[in-house]
Amino acid sequence: MSVQDEKTVSPPSERTEEEGTDEFVNEKALIRKLDWRLIPSVTILYLLSFLDRANVGNANVAGLSKDVGLTPSAYYTGLTLFFVGYVVLEVPWNIILKLTSPRIWLPTITVIWGIVSALQGLVRNRAGFWAIRFFLGLVEGGLFPGVVFYLSMWYVRRERQFRVALFFSAAALAGAFGGILAFGLSKINAGGEHGWSWIFYVEGIITFVVGLLAYWFIENYPSTARFVTPAERKFLQDRLAEDSDLTENEGFTWANVRAGLSDPKIYLYSFGYHFLSLPLYTIALFLPSIIENLGYSAADAQLLTIPPYALAAILTAVVAWVSEYYGRRAPFIMGAMVIAMIGYAILLGNTDPTGKPGISYLGTFFAAAGIYPAVALVLSWPAVNVSGPTKRAVANALQITIGNCGAIIGTQVYRTPDAPRFVTGHSIAMAYCFTAACVAGLTWWYLSRENKRKEAALPGAGVEGGAGGLKGDEDLKWRFMR
Repeated sequence: MSVQDEKTVSPPSERTEEEGTDEFVNEKALIRKLDWRLIPSVTILYLLSFLDRANVGNANVAGLSKDVGLTPSAYYTGLTLFFVGYVVLEVPWNIILKLTSPRIWLPTITVIWGIVSALQGLVRNRAGFWAIRFFLGLVEGGLFPGVVFYLSMWYVRRERQFRVALFFSAAALAGAFGGILAFGLSKINAGGEHGWSWIFYVEGIITFVVGLLAYWFIENYPSTARFVTPAERKFLQDRLAEDSDLTENEGFTWANVRAGLSDPKIYLYSFGYHFLSLPLYTIALFLPSIIENLGYSAADAQLLTIPPYALAAILTAVVAWVSEYYGRRAPFIMGAMVIAMIGYAILLGNTDPTGKPGISYLGTFFAAAGIYPAVALVLSWPAVNVSGPTKRAVANALQITIGNCGAIIGTQVYRTPDAPRFVTGHSIAMAYCFTAACVAGLTWWYLSRENKRKEAALPGAGVEGGAGGLKGDEDLKWRFMR
C-alpha cells in the first residue's frame, strides 16, 4: 500500500482563491515556504539542545572527571540525573506550551538551559556536577516534545514524519559538530580554566544568544503567522481542518489530557522510543570514550566521532523520505534495528579492540546508522496518529517521559572496568535494539487491527475521509499510519 492509500484528504486543488480576494495560493510553493521558515529555526534549537546534553562526553575525554575528582560512579550518576530531570515535567511542559505560545515558551527555555549549560564549566566537585546536570535536564525537557507538537500544528499528517525526521537529524549533526568544537575548545588554556570548561562556556553562550534571537525567529501558529499572506493563512487553516484535525483554537480541557493518558496506542509509541533511547544516548554520551579506549588519543577520539554521526544524519533524512513515500514506518524501524544490531555484533565480536581498532570503529558506523533513523520514525508516530492538539501535546510529552527512562538506564551500563570491549554496555544496547524491533512489529499489528476494525464497522468508507467533527482519531473514518 502506498502513502496515497493512507493519507487523509487534502485540499481539493493546489490552487485556491480566498473568498473576497484575488490572491491565489499554490500549495506546493506554500509548503516549501513553511519548510524554509520553520524547519531551520527549530532544528538549530534542537541541535544546541543535543549538543549541550552530550558535550559532557567530550568534556570527560578532555579531563573533566580527573580535574573535578569524579569517580567513575559519580560521573555515571551525574549522567543519570540529567535524564531524571528530563522526564520529570515532560507532560506539564507541553501543557504550559499549549497554554502560552511557542514564541514565548521555546526561546525562554533555550535561554535558561544555555545559562545552565555554561555554568557546567564552573563545576569543581561532585555535588555541583550532580546538581547542574539535573537542572539542565529539567529545563531541556520542554523542547523536543514541544517542537514535535508545534510542527504538527502546521503540517498535515502525511507531511509530518519527514519534517520531524529533518528536525531530529540535528541530533546526529550535533554529534559531528560537537566533535569539531570539542577538539578546538579543549585546546584553550586561558583565564586559568581547563580546556573542558571552555567546551561548556562557549557552547552554553552560543545557546544563550540563539535563544534570545529565537524570540524573533520562532513563529506561533498559522492563524498569527507573520510571514504568510491572509489568503495563505486561511488556506493553511482549511487544509488542517480537512485533514481531520483541530487547530490551535481548540479549547484546553482536562478531558483531552485524560484522553492522551489513557490511549493504549500512545503507550506503544512510548515504549518503542524507550527501547531506542538507551542505544541512542549511550552512543551520544559514550562514543568519544569508546573510541579513545580503542587506543586513539583524546584529540583523535573527538574528531573520529564525526564520520559516524555524519552518516547517521544523512540516513535519517533518506530513510524518513522513503518511509513516508511508501506509507510505512514499522518495517523501516525493524530494518534499521537489524543494521544497529550488526554494529553491536561487530563491537562484541572483536575480542582485541586495541589490536584491531578499525573493526570496532566500523561497528560504531553500523550502530549509529541504524539507531538515528529508527528514532526519527518512532518519534513521528504520535504526530501523525494522534488527533487534537491537546491530546497530541500530551502524547508527545508522554512518549518522551517513558522513552527517556531507557536513557536513565543507559547512563549506568558503560562502565570503565569493561573498557575497551564494553561487553555489558554493548550487549544491553543490542538487546534493547532487538526489543525495539519487536515493539515496532507489535505496534504495526495493533494499528492494522484497529484500521480493519474501523473498516468493518463502517462499510464502504474506505481508507480516506475526515475524522467527523471532534471525534478525532477515535472516529471510524480515521486511519492510523503504520
